[in-house]
Formats: sequence, structure tokens, C-alpha cells
Amino acid sequence: MSAPHLDLHADPIELTAALVDIPSVSRDEAVIAESVEQALRTQTAGFEIVRSGNAVLARTRLGRPSRVLLAGHLDTVPIADNVPSRREGELLYGCGTADMKSGDAVFLHLAATIAEPAHDLTLVFYDCEEIAAVHNGLGRIERDLRDWLDADVAILGEPTAGQIEAGCQGTLRVQITANGTRAHSARSWLGDNAIHRLAPVLDRLAAYEPRSVDIDGCVYREGLSAVRISGGVAGNVVPDAADLDVNFRFAPDRTVEQALAHVREVFDGLDVTLELTDSSPGALPGLAHPTAADLVAAAGGRFRAKYGWTDVARFAALGIPAVNYGPGDPNLAHTRDEHVPVGQITEVADTLRRYLAG
Repeated sequence: MSAPHLDLHADPIELTAALVDIPSVSRDEAVIAESVEQALRTQTAGFEIVRSGNAVLARTRLGRPSRVLLAGHLDTVPIADNVPSRREGELLYGCGTADMKSGDAVFLHLAATIAEPAHDLTLVFYDCEEIAAVHNGLGRIERDLRDWLDADVAILGEPTAGQIEAGCQGTLRVQITANGTRAHSARSWLGDNAIHRLAPVLDRLAAYEPRSVDIDGCVYREGLSAVRISGGVAGNVVPDAADLDVNFRFAPDRTVEQALAHVREVFDGLDVTLELTDSSPGALPGLAHPTAADLVAAAGGRFRAKYGWTDVARFAALGIPAVNYGPGDPNLAHTRDEHVPVGQITEVADTLRRYLAG
């Protein structure tokens, strides 16, 4: 497929539809990256532009006192008979409309149409966000082009229904294993049922009271949940091993190490083993930073905590305040019925224009 032409001066609603109409499932972003690169090179002024794999980066060097980074991933989950896009009244349907080609469209449109930005701008359109973190294009950019990620504040165009979602929760998973003694179920008293040994673990989870933390006016509610259980040998065997996976979503005032210590404390004293299997740190909201505070003001003072993990955590780890802000309902992301209210595209574009143009 040749790279379709993108009109960055068109209404960002139309630009969203054009982006959706370019299939870009993770690892297959070459065509959309080529279209984005060509559009930025031919329809913007004052930007240095580079290509990194299937990521496209652009930045100004105007000597402004602050720099704002606008980041959006170009890839989508596999298409579910929802490309090309279609418009029904005030809704635009299609794979990626919410997550997050409408956010990409807003960023591209503003790059082409704001003649005198109040901040220096960096745009990062990257690949492979929707698959394992090891493939995420931001990781490659951080390794190969680290200075391109420097900024006073970063805005990710993830779907937030047009409301600033600041920071994000951290997440970790542990596997809790109980061991017993195998026996024939007809003589169960000769064995020690490992599945039964998980009962005290489940009791503690059921009784757990999650913490709520207010950080910069954002309330993060934690959660500790059993997400998978496995065990058993056969229908006539008392099992000698059973596993329970537990996921802890923690407020960003905890480090991964502190969160793991808390999980160990919750299950302390039980006759089980606990192993960390996965973790990602959270991101503090950083709304006290003047550049971030200006964004909140431009958005009418509306903001809330981000529940879930996003790439804002990558910027927070670099010491850069970051927020999620884009059109679309995150609950519709990855669904066959994915869509975005076109009014939200216009609203986000207008808000960011006020902010970036000063």
C-alpha cells in the first residue's frame, strides 16, 4: 500500500478519519509512518524531523522558555471489521478512533496550523504501543535519541473523554504458590490439598481495604485483586500444588519496591511462597509544575487521576511531568464498536490551541 496523502490543515475530524483509514496494526506501521512523515515535511514550517524505525519525530528550536512534548502512538490493535472509518451523526467509528488516532490528528493539525507557538514543541508519533512493552517505540527512542524526549511537560493523546488525566497508577503481579501432598481423593485424609491452602490467601484479599491517596488534587484508589487461579491434577486426585496470581494497582506515591513490600505484608504469616512476576512504576501527576498548571487552566481546571498504566510513566521516570489528554472514551478502546464523539475532537483541539499558542 502506497502512503496516502494527509491534509494537516483539514478539520481534525476529517484528519482522524484519514488516519483510521490507513491500517496500522502493531508492527505494521510503515505506511502510516510514511504518510505522517511526508505530511510533516511538506506542510509544517520550523520543525526538525527525523525517522526512527516506524516512529516520526519533529521539534522546533524557537528559543521559547519552555518545551511541550506531544506524544501519540500510531499503532492499533488488530482490526475487527471496523476499517475504513464511518461517520454516523456526531460519532466517528473505526479502529483507533479513540485509541488514539483522534489524538494523533489533533497534534498533527496543531503542528501545521499554529504559526507562533508560545512553547517550543516536540512531536513524537511512535510504534508498537499496543503490544509487549519490550517492543514499544518509546523505549527505542529513549535509547537512541534520548535528547528528543526532553521537555517541561509531556502530553499523551490517550483517550480521556476530553478531560486531563494526570499521572497513572503503578502495577505489579505476584504469583502465590501453595504446596501440599498428593493423594487419591477416595483417601483424601492421606493428602494435603494445595487448593484448600489458598483459602487463607483469598480470605485476606476479600478483607483487604484499599487505600485512597490525594496527590495534587488527584485521588488514586488502589486495588489488590486475584486475577487467575490454577491447580489440580485429575478428577480423583488431591492436588499437591496450586497457584494464584494477584495484581496490585498502586498509587504513584509508592515505588515498585514499596508496593511489593506492602503485598508481602498483606500475606505475611501464611504458608505460601510469593514471587514477583511483573511490575511497572506509576507516575506522579506533576500538576504543580507551571507548564502543567497552564494546561489545566486552559482546560477549564478539569482534571482527575488516571486509573491504569500508560506511557506517562516513561516520562515520569525521566523526571518529566506528563498527563493523558485526548478525545474518546477509554472504555471503548480495542472494541469492535470503537468510536469517538466528533465534538470531543474539536474541544481537545481548541483547548490545546489556546494552551500552545499562549
